[in-house]
Amino acid sequence: MILSRFVTAARRCCAGIVAAASFYSLDPSIAHAQQAGAEQLPPVEVTQPDDQSRTRARAAGDGDAGRRRASPNGAPDGTGSSGSGSGAAASNDGIVGAATTIITAADIAHAPSQTLAEIIATQVPGAQITTFYGGQIGAKTSVDLRGFGAFATANTLVLVNGRRLNDIDMAQVDLSTIPLNAIERIEITRGNSGAVLYGDNAVGGVINIVTKNGVGGPPATARIEAGFGSFNTGLGNVSTALNSGPWSTSFHGNAVRTDGYRDNNRYSQENGVGNLNYTTPGLTAFLTVTGDNQELRLPGGRTVDPSIGLDELATNRRGAGTPFNYANQQGFSATAGFTKTLVNGVDLIVDGGLRDKKQQSAFFSSPTPVPAFFTSTYVEADLTTWSITPRLSVKSLLFGMPSQLLTGIDYYDASFQQNRGAGQGLAPWHNYVLRQQTVAGYVQHTLAVTATTDISYGARVQNIGLSARDDFDAAAPFNADIGALPLRSDETQYALHLGAEHRLNETVALFGRAARAFRTPDVDERVSSGPSFDPFFNPLPQTFRLKTQTSQDIEGGLRIRGGGLQMQSSLYLMDLANEIHFNPILFYNTNLDPTRRYGSETSVSYRINDALLVRSGMAYTRAVFREGVWAGNDVPLVSRYTASAGLTWNIWQNYLVLDATARFWSERRMDNDQAGTQKPIPANGTIDLKLSGQFERYFWSLSVNNVLNALYYDYAIASTFTDGRFSAYPLPGRTYLLKAGATF
Repeated sequence: MILSRFVTAARRCCAGIVAAASFYSLDPSIAHAQQAGAEQLPPVEVTQPDDQSRTRARAAGDGDAGRRRASPNGAPDGTGSSGSGSGAAASNDGIVGAATTIITAADIAHAPSQTLAEIIATQVPGAQITTFYGGQIGAKTSVDLRGFGAFATANTLVLVNGRRLNDIDMAQVDLSTIPLNAIERIEITRGNSGAVLYGDNAVGGVINIVTKNGVGGPPATARIEAGFGSFNTGLGNVSTALNSGPWSTSFHGNAVRTDGYRDNNRYSQENGVGNLNYTTPGLTAFLTVTGDNQELRLPGGRTVDPSIGLDELATNRRGAGTPFNYANQQGFSATAGFTKTLVNGVDLIVDGGLRDKKQQSAFFSSPTPVPAFFTSTYVEADLTTWSITPRLSVKSLLFGMPSQLLTGIDYYDASFQQNRGAGQGLAPWHNYVLRQQTVAGYVQHTLAVTATTDISYGARVQNIGLSARDDFDAAAPFNADIGALPLRSDETQYALHLGAEHRLNETVALFGRAARAFRTPDVDERVSSGPSFDPFFNPLPQTFRLKTQTSQDIEGGLRIRGGGLQMQSSLYLMDLANEIHFNPILFYNTNLDPTRRYGSETSVSYRINDALLVRSGMAYTRAVFREGVWAGNDVPLVSRYTASAGLTWNIWQNYLVLDATARFWSERRMDNDQAGTQKPIPANGTIDLKLSGQFERYFWSLSVNNVLNALYYDYAIASTFTDGRFSAYPLPGRTYLLKAGATF
């Protein structure tokens, strides 16, 4: 029934838009005549289908083509990279009115850091990270856009080639599972304007990772790379691409092993991304398959309690509080689709896919890894998501004004099952079964109303249906819990966007926007919802019930682009209702009193000459409770001040290149310290250096991270019951990584 309704709606939508397109002037000769005196208008692309991996946004602009430059490390793989970049320069690509940053393959290749999260944090003003393990891999490191702290991953939407990667569970999108050598560019849109195009989770911002596909390259290329570094780290990367006529294929894979900085912190991972593409002027089609396997040991936190003279950060920084805990994950996805030019300027884009994620984890709070009451938990979960997302892109002249209309339907069907018991092989206490179906329709229109002014407006209506139950087994071994109450819910939410950009001259542009977004509770939050205990600590059944979080924000700023200088600066204000948070006293998730985010973000890059590029970024971020018992207090895990700086210096004709980055963050409240009574996590900063070079087909690099050997942590959780007691996750001091490789 749902599928038949979906097909009927899609047919009606396509028929209506094609009919509307015939009303517009789609003749290229007419378009040329209309634009004769307005060269600054964005060009209307009518010759071939769009790059649909780019953020669903606006008419084709100059993209990052105008900012490309030669690169010693970004170019040699030859596997479909779109070129190199200029250090995440401010761009007017993307959603009109929003603050946007583009990080190119060359920026990634030059970065001293080997973790995608840290690369984003050094290139995007205001982006903060929370790191549990550090080192060259950065597994489970989260990126926080606009100050969401512990719930950053649920409020930052991650896309791969314009398609959602966020799942309906709390397990974060682990950026370490995406091979760096597979990335062509990353488009970051800050703020919640992406909610119209992509739906929930796009509250703090959208990160769109566009992968290389091999299209347009030589007949055959290959790139291999190997490296080793601190903590017995070893890694290998491989990229290949083939082109023959309209067909192309590529593969990017990597493998890494490391002992980790701390005890019980061993990590191993294998990732692969494969593409098959068919490209002609009127039709493009693709198939993308990914797989990843990750094994991670969990050392736990280091405890500090002044009341008993305990300070494990000082006495045993690299020790493990949980020497037997682990978390493993296996992922698979397949996505296929096509883009067909129906008539000049009208593209039909249809894609769909399957994602499957399996997870196994074990937790022991006792000194031995054996099942027991209250001290052991084994969790096994499986999440499968089907999706189909057809849309129409109509580029035309509307009353003489260049126009792009994008409209479509998103359908997602996710099934989640989680077994939770005392140990592997034992009958579980809980068998949670949840299914969420989402159907949404959206439209976004971008219009160049004058030669110097663009506007964009859009809306999304999204229906979310959820069924949840707990097949509870009271007789399971070591059970001391009770089952959750079943839930069936049906909810409709909406998102809105209105944005504008005005170019004062060829150098300076002003932009602004207003938007509404939402975030539905994920399944893990629902599993831990409802009071666990009554005032006498008798257990109560959990309910799966939580309200949907909503946000409304406004933003304004300016862009400067002239000569070698590029700058972007903006101010924003965001009000949220029903933000979701874990109550550590009663041990369940709940909706918070209203909160607010506001601040400023500025990025600057300047190319001094062909050999030297410098860049910097700074941000002020406030995340506060605006009502309730914590009114005026800071939201935990959000630093008010962040800054970064970097340079790329081609010392000797690409034979020797120096890259340096520095990152600073101010103090932040610990997780679970909404009251603001505990000692904050200290401010700190790091400096990273990288020397690299290329000679003919061979290339090498040596990275030294945290050069000054700062001993720091950026995550800690405060005790609920003991003042001054907390548990922190210490991060490595100075580390190194040496890599070398060749292209063929």
